[in-house]
Amino acid sequence: MKVLIYGEHRDGQIRKITFENITLTKSLNVPFEVVFIGTDIPDAGEQLSRYGAEQVTLIKGSGLEKYSPDGYAKILAQLVQKHEADVLLMGATATGKDLAPRVSAILNAPLATDCTKVELEGDQLRLIRPMYAGKVLANVSLNSGIKIVTVRPNVYSAHENPADADVREETVEVPDFKTVVKEIISGAKGKLDVTEADIIVSGGRGMKGPENWHLIEELAELLGAATGASRAAVDAGWRPHDEQVGQTGKTVSPTLYVAVGISGAIQHLAGMSSSKYIVAINKDPEAPIFKVADYGIVADLFEVVPKMIEELKKMKN
Repeated sequence: MKVLIYGEHRDGQIRKITFENITLTKSLNVPFEVVFIGTDIPDAGEQLSRYGAEQVTLIKGSGLEKYSPDGYAKILAQLVQKHEADVLLMGATATGKDLAPRVSAILNAPLATDCTKVELEGDQLRLIRPMYAGKVLANVSLNSGIKIVTVRPNVYSAHENPADADVREETVEVPDFKTVVKEIISGAKGKLDVTEADIIVSGGRGMKGPENWHLIEELAELLGAATGASRAAVDAGWRPHDEQVGQTGKTVSPTLYVAVGISGAIQHLAGMSSSKYIVAINKDPEAPIFKVADYGIVADLFEVVPKMIEELKKMKN
């Protein structure tokens, strides 16, 4: 079995999910190759070799600098066939969710999305993916020559495992693009993306208003965490949509998820229940969030959070 890993990048930086997927594939003990499309990362080989990549291909071509969903999908489909890959492995990120179904349609290949576990039994892939808003875990196997799999970010930790990477450039004939992404406008500079963060502090309706959000931001800063929000907080206009965690927002799998003033509706749980450790702060002892929390604090968040901030500041000093 040979695996082709789609290397994600943005603004000349390799995304964390790429290193995670390399670590995952190394654990399967199968041949693999990492492919990047339309990027110029001078030290790509050096970065990837630290995590065990031995074969890296940089796809070049006029016009590939701008991301094109249909164009990149056509190129990826060609690469899967050209490199005789059995599996195309991608991240269940915004890009992966955009590209994977398109490649699947072109190759007429089965697709398993948002997987939280990937194993190899003999020559058969065994996958686990949450379904129905995380209420069930499906055991999935794909029976075809070519398989496409997307893996949820942060469920596999990236581990350094040095190897000598052979980096080569390959020029392709660029297809006619129907759509091209002209510009990606990022949020606040230096702001952590909740999908990649190891620690997330999220606030909900219990914060009572945007004027109290400084508590979430200060706690997050002290923990080195990203800030998240429930749908209720986003719909109320308290927080931007890129912070929304849940079924209609982003799915996250951090090591630590701190839910502050979040009741725990099933739509929210669907986006964060795979977190390794969940800490919930809510004054309602019957709040659903406590059913999934590893640690629960039944108290007024406006009393607890300032004390947490105070203690963390003492530890910092």
